[in-house]
Amino acid sequence: MSGHGTPIPMSSHRSKGLNGTAEVPGDKSISHRSLILGALSVGETVITGLLEGQDVLDTAKAMQAMGAEVVRDDDGTWRVHGVGVGGFAEPDQVIDCGNSGTGVRLIMGAMATLPIAATFTGDASLNKRPMARVTDPLALFGAQAVGRSGGRLPMTIVGAHDPLPVRYTVPVPSAQVKSAVLLAGLNAPGQTVVIEREATRDHTERMLAGFGAEITTEDTDEGRVITLTGQPELIPQGIAVPRDPSSAAFPVCAALITEGSDVLVPNIGLNPTRAGLFTTLREMGADLSYENEREEGGEPVADLRARFSPDMKGIEVPPERAASMIDEYPVLSVVAAFAEGQTVMRGVKELRVKESDRIEAMATGLRANGVEVEDGPDWWIVHGRGQGNVPGGATCASHLDHRIAMSFLVMGLAAQSPVSVDDGGPIATSFPVFEPLMAALGADIRRG
Repeated sequence: MSGHGTPIPMSSHRSKGLNGTAEVPGDKSISHRSLILGALSVGETVITGLLEGQDVLDTAKAMQAMGAEVVRDDDGTWRVHGVGVGGFAEPDQVIDCGNSGTGVRLIMGAMATLPIAATFTGDASLNKRPMARVTDPLALFGAQAVGRSGGRLPMTIVGAHDPLPVRYTVPVPSAQVKSAVLLAGLNAPGQTVVIEREATRDHTERMLAGFGAEITTEDTDEGRVITLTGQPELIPQGIAVPRDPSSAAFPVCAALITEGSDVLVPNIGLNPTRAGLFTTLREMGADLSYENEREEGGEPVADLRARFSPDMKGIEVPPERAASMIDEYPVLSVVAAFAEGQTVMRGVKELRVKESDRIEAMATGLRANGVEVEDGPDWWIVHGRGQGNVPGGATCASHLDHRIAMSFLVMGLAAQSPVSVDDGGPIATSFPVFEPLMAALGADIRRG
């Protein structure tokens, strides 16, 4: 069953020539952080281009439950009247974060150093995901967490009455963990230090600086050292959310494998900590170009043009690139199926604990569609069949995971036989306009 109601079976069919402009939604990572930092500021933050997927809407509701005023104007502009650092109120009800691991972990961090308690839950998928990776460092501040076995939701966080600043080395590359610790550090005295051995997406650091926090980043022998001075007064901002590179991945990859395609995807955020997929695709021989490169709101942005690329080759993706494309490996594995030779992906154990075990989910579905896959604890290898040689024809389990569902629907556009997913409902959590956007380009994706 879907965590979003009745399952919505979907299938995709071989298509000819995806063409046009794909206006993908706003960046999900930046949307979550805009709402949370706006709520922690004093005054009104105005946000345009916010992703209005269910994940982000759940974060907006959580900010309202904690005392911030969050309103949407008729033109799609969002206004957040913040309560300031340390100003969150104790919510009256359980906070339901739906499918969003980012939302729940960041909100836990933001309230962990306040003398309030909050109980968090989510859908069936989120309630299976481990939270100890966040609650362990939050305990160093003095917060307490009580949840189900294995550190799973539903879970109550009791914030620290007298929080202590911490120095924490992130054991596994995770922007969510890093961000939770930094948000907790906002209401702790002194300096909170986070050390990353491998750099992850840095939206939180960039946005904290933009909101007026005193934060520094330094590359050292230990790794990337981020130092935040606690108890600032955050200054409300006007934020234009760039479009989401993780959402752009789907029309881009669909164009690369579908004969006769030429698709423009405008205004895509190309933060170096997020753009690993596009670098990898170009190394594979994809006809993918950056046009109109510029900077908006402190983030690099460009228009992406993707054209059908029948001669792509499998490569070994550098393990150190994993953090910059962790959400894109599922759809990369689909492209790899249409390339010549092996595509090797290592250092990706984070995929085992996403909305689903994404390695297992994709490996099972690829095999069912006639593609050979090898996999291990933190690696997998897709043996490409070359353009036009992927059989397809199978129904794949989405495991309540939006990216799994969309990846297999992309696959069906270029496979010999249609590819189906048992439930496309979770797509709405991150990419609510996926179906009409792909249809406008010429993709044959059907419900039922």
